[in-house]
Amino acid sequence: GTSPSGAHTEPWTFVVVQDPYLKHKIREIVEEEEEINYKKRMGDRWVNDLKRLRTNWIKEYLDTAPYLILIFKQVYGQLPNGKKKTHYYNEISVSIACGILLAALQNAGLYTVTSTPLNCGPQLRVLLHRPANEKLLLLLPVGYPKKDATVPALSRKPLEDIMVVM
Repeated sequence: GTSPSGAHTEPWTFVVVQDPYLKHKIREIVEEEEEINYKKRMGDRWVNDLKRLRTNWIKEYLDTAPYLILIFKQVYGQLPNGKKKTHYYNEISVSIACGILLAALQNAGLYTVTSTPLNCGPQLRVLLHRPANEKLLLLLPVGYPKKDATVPALSRKPLEDIMVVM
Protein backbone atom coordinates (compact mmCIF):
# COMPACT_ATOMS: atom_id res chain seq x y z
CA GLY A 1 0.00 0.00 0.00
CA THR A 2 2.96 2.39 0.27
CA SER A 3 3.96 1.93 -3.36
CA PRO A 4 3.99 4.92 -5.70
CA SER A 5 1.29 5.09 -8.36
CA GLY A 6 0.29 7.30 -11.27
CA ALA A 7 -1.35 10.46 -9.85
CA HIS A 8 -1.50 8.61 -6.50
CA THR A 9 -4.57 6.64 -7.62
CA GLU A 10 -3.42 3.41 -5.89
CA PRO A 11 -5.03 1.19 -8.56
CA TRP A 12 -4.64 -2.17 -6.84
CA THR A 13 -6.52 -4.73 -4.84
CA PHE A 14 -4.67 -7.49 -2.98
CA VAL A 15 -6.95 -10.45 -2.29
CA VAL A 16 -5.49 -12.83 0.32
CA VAL A 17 -7.08 -16.27 0.21
CA GLN A 18 -6.57 -18.74 3.06
CA ASP A 19 -9.86 -20.67 2.86
CA PRO A 20 -9.12 -24.26 1.64
CA TYR A 21 -12.32 -24.44 -0.42
CA LEU A 22 -11.53 -21.19 -2.27
CA LYS A 23 -7.91 -22.20 -2.80
CA HIS A 24 -9.07 -25.47 -4.35
CA LYS A 25 -11.58 -23.69 -6.62
CA ILE A 26 -8.76 -21.37 -7.73
CA ARG A 27 -6.61 -24.41 -8.45
CA GLU A 28 -9.36 -26.01 -10.55
CA ILE A 29 -9.79 -22.85 -12.63
CA VAL A 30 -6.06 -22.36 -13.09
CA GLU A 31 -5.32 -25.99 -13.99
CA GLU A 32 -8.14 -26.15 -16.52
CA GLU A 33 -6.92 -23.05 -18.35
CA GLU A 34 -3.24 -23.86 -17.96
CA GLU A 35 -3.68 -27.29 -19.55
CA ILE A 36 -5.17 -25.57 -22.60
CA ASN A 37 -2.35 -22.99 -22.48
CA TYR A 38 0.37 -25.66 -22.44
CA LYS A 39 -1.27 -27.83 -25.11
CA LYS A 40 -2.60 -25.18 -27.50
CA ARG A 41 -2.05 -21.50 -26.72
CA MET A 42 1.58 -21.12 -25.67
CA GLY A 43 3.31 -22.75 -28.63
CA ASP A 44 6.07 -25.33 -28.79
CA ARG A 45 8.95 -22.87 -28.26
CA TRP A 46 7.45 -21.44 -25.06
CA VAL A 47 6.61 -24.87 -23.65
CA ASN A 48 10.11 -26.09 -24.51
CA ASP A 49 11.71 -23.06 -22.81
CA LEU A 50 9.76 -23.92 -19.63
CA LYS A 51 11.01 -27.53 -19.48
CA ARG A 52 14.18 -26.61 -17.57
CA LEU A 53 11.96 -25.03 -14.90
CA ARG A 54 9.92 -28.26 -14.61
CA THR A 55 6.59 -26.47 -14.81
CA ASN A 56 3.34 -27.74 -16.21
CA TRP A 57 -0.38 -27.18 -15.71
CA ILE A 58 -0.56 -29.15 -12.44
CA LYS A 59 -0.45 -26.60 -9.61
CA GLU A 60 -0.80 -28.55 -6.35
CA TYR A 61 0.88 -25.69 -4.49
CA LEU A 62 -2.34 -23.71 -4.94
CA ASP A 63 -3.93 -26.12 -2.45
CA THR A 64 -0.95 -26.51 -0.12
CA ALA A 65 0.36 -22.94 0.19
CA PRO A 66 -1.03 -21.36 3.37
CA TYR A 67 -1.98 -18.21 1.46
CA LEU A 68 -2.68 -17.19 -2.10
CA ILE A 69 -2.38 -13.51 -2.91
CA LEU A 70 -4.19 -12.47 -6.06
CA ILE A 71 -3.26 -9.00 -7.22
CA PHE A 72 -5.80 -7.16 -9.32
CA LYS A 73 -5.15 -3.94 -11.20
CA GLN A 74 -8.02 -1.49 -11.14
CA VAL A 75 -8.36 -0.35 -14.73
CA TYR A 76 -10.40 2.59 -13.48
CA GLY A 77 -11.84 3.75 -10.16
CA GLN A 78 -15.34 4.72 -9.09
CA LEU A 79 -16.16 8.24 -7.96
CA PRO A 80 -18.84 8.79 -5.27
CA ASN A 81 -21.24 9.96 -8.01
CA GLY A 82 -20.78 6.64 -9.87
CA LYS A 83 -18.63 8.03 -12.68
CA LYS A 84 -15.35 6.43 -13.69
CA LYS A 85 -12.11 7.81 -12.26
CA THR A 86 -9.03 7.49 -14.44
CA HIS A 87 -6.23 5.40 -13.02
CA TYR A 88 -3.08 6.57 -14.76
CA TYR A 89 -0.42 3.97 -15.53
CA ASN A 90 -2.43 1.33 -13.68
CA GLU A 91 -0.44 -1.67 -14.93
CA ILE A 92 3.00 -0.22 -14.20
CA SER A 93 1.78 1.14 -10.84
CA VAL A 94 0.51 -2.30 -9.78
CA SER A 95 3.68 -3.93 -11.11
CA ILE A 96 5.80 -1.67 -8.90
CA ALA A 97 3.58 -2.52 -5.90
CA CYS A 98 4.05 -6.22 -6.70
CA GLY A 99 7.82 -5.79 -6.74
CA ILE A 100 7.72 -4.14 -3.32
CA LEU A 101 5.47 -6.95 -2.04
CA LEU A 102 7.87 -9.61 -3.37
CA ALA A 103 10.81 -7.91 -1.65
CA ALA A 104 8.83 -7.66 1.62
CA LEU A 105 7.86 -11.35 1.47
CA GLN A 106 11.48 -12.33 0.87
CA ASN A 107 12.66 -10.07 3.69
CA ALA A 108 10.12 -11.77 6.02
CA GLY A 109 11.60 -15.19 5.14
CA LEU A 110 8.56 -16.26 3.13
CA TYR A 111 8.69 -17.90 -0.28
CA THR A 112 6.59 -17.51 -3.40
CA VAL A 113 6.64 -18.06 -7.12
CA THR A 114 5.26 -15.51 -9.55
CA SER A 115 2.33 -16.86 -11.49
CA THR A 116 0.45 -15.16 -14.29
CA PRO A 117 -2.27 -17.68 -15.11
CA LEU A 118 -3.32 -16.89 -18.67
CA ASN A 119 -7.04 -16.66 -19.40
CA CYS A 120 -8.03 -17.23 -15.75
CA GLY A 121 -8.69 -13.64 -14.73
CA PRO A 122 -12.39 -13.37 -15.55
CA GLN A 123 -13.30 -16.62 -13.76
CA LEU A 124 -11.16 -15.76 -10.72
CA ARG A 125 -12.64 -12.26 -10.59
CA VAL A 126 -16.14 -13.75 -10.45
CA LEU A 127 -15.16 -16.43 -7.90
CA LEU A 128 -13.68 -13.78 -5.60
CA HIS A 129 -16.55 -11.32 -6.12
CA ARG A 130 -14.33 -8.61 -7.57
CA PRO A 131 -15.86 -5.76 -9.59
CA ALA A 132 -15.66 -5.50 -13.38
CA ASN A 133 -13.00 -2.75 -13.22
CA GLU A 134 -10.47 -5.18 -11.71
CA LYS A 135 -8.27 -7.39 -13.88
CA LEU A 136 -5.99 -10.13 -12.51
CA LEU A 137 -2.31 -9.27 -12.86
CA LEU A 138 -0.51 -11.78 -10.63
CA LEU A 139 -1.12 -14.78 -8.38
CA LEU A 140 1.35 -15.51 -5.57
CA PRO A 141 1.27 -18.66 -3.44
CA VAL A 142 2.93 -17.67 -0.16
CA GLY A 143 4.36 -19.67 2.71
CA TYR A 144 7.44 -21.46 3.98
CA PRO A 145 8.95 -24.19 1.79
CA LYS A 146 8.70 -27.85 2.69
CA LYS A 147 11.95 -29.31 4.02
CA ASP A 148 12.37 -31.41 0.85
CA ALA A 149 11.50 -28.59 -1.58
CA THR A 150 13.82 -28.16 -4.54
CA VAL A 151 14.41 -25.11 -6.69
CA PRO A 152 15.95 -25.21 -10.17
CA ALA A 153 19.56 -23.98 -10.21
CA LEU A 154 19.09 -20.81 -12.22
CA SER A 155 21.93 -18.54 -13.23
CA ARG A 156 21.56 -14.79 -13.48
CA LYS A 157 22.96 -12.47 -16.12
CA PRO A 158 26.10 -10.66 -14.99
CA LEU A 159 25.67 -7.06 -13.90
CA GLU A 160 27.39 -5.71 -17.03
CA ASP A 161 24.68 -7.38 -19.15
CA ILE A 162 21.80 -5.67 -17.34
CA MET A 163 23.18 -2.28 -16.31
CA VAL A 164 24.68 0.54 -18.36
CA VAL A 165 26.52 3.35 -16.55
CA MET A 166 26.93 6.58 -18.46
